[in-house]
Amino acid sequence: MAFEDPRTGRAAGSTILPARTLGSGPLRDSLGFLRGFLRNPSQVGSVWPSSHRLEQRLVRSAAIAHARTVVELGPGTGGTTAAFLAALPASSRLLAIELDPAFHQHLQESLRDPRLLLERGSAERLAELLAARRLPAPDAIVSGIPFSTMPAEVADRIAATVAQVLRPGGRFVAYQVRAHVADFMSPHLGVPEKQWEMMNVPPMRVFTWVKR
Repeated sequence: MAFEDPRTGRAAGSTILPARTLGSGPLRDSLGFLRGFLRNPSQVGSVWPSSHRLEQRLVRSAAIAHARTVVELGPGTGGTTAAFLAALPASSRLLAIELDPAFHQHLQESLRDPRLLLERGSAERLAELLAARRLPAPDAIVSGIPFSTMPAEVADRIAATVAQVLRPGGRFVAYQVRAHVADFMSPHLGVPEKQWEMMNVPPMRVFTWVKR
């Protein structure tokens, strides 16, 4: 007989959790994240991985527990990815798109979950990668990529693609140090809900759009 887990509302033992390899942990991930920032500061949104509080805020804002298809843009060392997988239904899929080759390799080595689909490339290729994987329109897209430091034409293309592929009623959630993402997304998806997560280094703005 299955018993309901009060934390998730699902049957105990039914959740597939990501398995990490030995050698992966908070300190290693933090140092790896810092090295990634120093390597490509224009491509990495922060010098430190996301806090548990921020991860859980993203899970709630994107309604991960009710999503069938989720896309993560810029998963970094995978802390947010693991949090999404822990909340994601067993039959759902998470497509994680990472541009940095070292981060991509780390994700391949540290996360094992049949629901996780890893792709190395630019977020500009989002529509192409969804089609290649034969995934339906995402219910949620979560982005940690820094819209404030990328070229404006790239940010414009990513914003347009996100708005195009997101299903009606779907959510786009962006966590950023600065507010530039709203300049690019609001013409496509309207005015976002804005929140701060202060329990993070540095404090993060969390923007949530719902596609009409």
